[in-house]
Amino acid sequence: MSQQERRRRPQGRASRRRSAFAAALVSCLSLAAAVGGASQGAGAEGSYQRISGEGSSWAANAIDAMRVNVRQFGITVDYNPSGSTAGRKNFLNGTVDFAASDIPFQFAPEDGSAPENPAPDSYAYIPVTAGGTAFMYNLQINGKRVTNLRLSGENVAKIFTGGITTWNDPAIQADNPGLVMPARAIVPVVRSDGSGSSAQFTKWMIALHGGIWNDFCEKSGRAPACGFTSFYPTIGGMIAQSGDVGVAGYVSQGFAEGAIGYVNYSYALGAQFPVAKVLNAAGYYTEPTPENVAVSLLQARINTDASDPTVYLTQQLEGVYTDTDPRSYQLSSYSYLIVPTKVAGQFNEDKGKTLGAFAYYAMCQAQQQSASLGYSPMPINLVEASFEQIRKIPGVVVQEIDISACKNPTFAADGSNLLADNAPRPQDCDKQGAGQC
Repeated sequence: MSQQERRRRPQGRASRRRSAFAAALVSCLSLAAAVGGASQGAGAEGSYQRISGEGSSWAANAIDAMRVNVRQFGITVDYNPSGSTAGRKNFLNGTVDFAASDIPFQFAPEDGSAPENPAPDSYAYIPVTAGGTAFMYNLQINGKRVTNLRLSGENVAKIFTGGITTWNDPAIQADNPGLVMPARAIVPVVRSDGSGSSAQFTKWMIALHGGIWNDFCEKSGRAPACGFTSFYPTIGGMIAQSGDVGVAGYVSQGFAEGAIGYVNYSYALGAQFPVAKVLNAAGYYTEPTPENVAVSLLQARINTDASDPTVYLTQQLEGVYTDTDPRSYQLSSYSYLIVPTKVAGQFNEDKGKTLGAFAYYAMCQAQQQSASLGYSPMPINLVEASFEQIRKIPGVVVQEIDISACKNPTFAADGSNLLADNAPRPQDCDKQGAGQC
């Protein structure tokens, strides 16, 4: 069964999720207290100030869907997907009301870039969406689009560091015994802007394929700053594009046959282009489906030390990289909203009321749409912890929300992770060494 054929099934579920989402909004307007405050009502026009945010393009499709859906409550949210680095910078400059970033503030960047120094106790992190960084590609064999490409992690690392330059390289052919790989040049498409996606991708490479990354760092002229980086080094043969939308837009063009880029899975779904199945520690090639991401992130360590706001609710993904569950997808992660906990710059308490309402909505009702967009809804532990962070926003209308009425599709009333529990095992043909699906 081809990758595209398998994708049709989740898209069918996505249609049902959209219907369920719409029905939930009609039947659950009592939760408007969590969106606008009990005294204001669900759609009280003029009761909210317009707010603005900037940052992650990886999370942008999810945030954009949230922005559209809260308009019914009189909430207007502007968002510029300029990249995680720009989002954090402009949050610090006070020119936006919140940021979205795939990595926390960088107090001592490993790539030699300037440190970011937010004022202590001036911000909080809220994990807002989960997903997988996918390798979207444009490849044909004998005029027919390839939809079942498989890649080991080592081969992914070599492709994006110049170690493998043609699709018929023997190492790629070994991943794909069911294909006769074409003698076509590989065109890696990377981010040109400061990107949390680049940082997450390079952290994964350093953790599992450090020698490959260090050699590339030397070759690209970045040494000695060879740590993970938001600014991806480029060499000849690579194409750099701004934002996930730029990477996906380039890869999907007719002239770009042979190209492969890293984007959030949502962008590949939107472009109706395939993504590579990546070999995991269990020996299976998997995609970043919402279910596989939910399984993978059971192994993420989340910092729960509330006494240190610089790292509270941030993620450590080493356990995800090495997870031996056959369903796991190694490049699974979270993206954060960064919200202010003090009045400063253009941010005031009236805006805080709006931002708090938007954040409450994002953690519960909005998560019903996540899987249809290619993301994975947030698990119960992070939803509960995020409620405490939202309460720190100046001007927020604090409402006690019953977690069992949250209507987040990831967890049951008893807190179990439904998405992970119900995730299907990969097919036998997805196992390394087996005939290709």
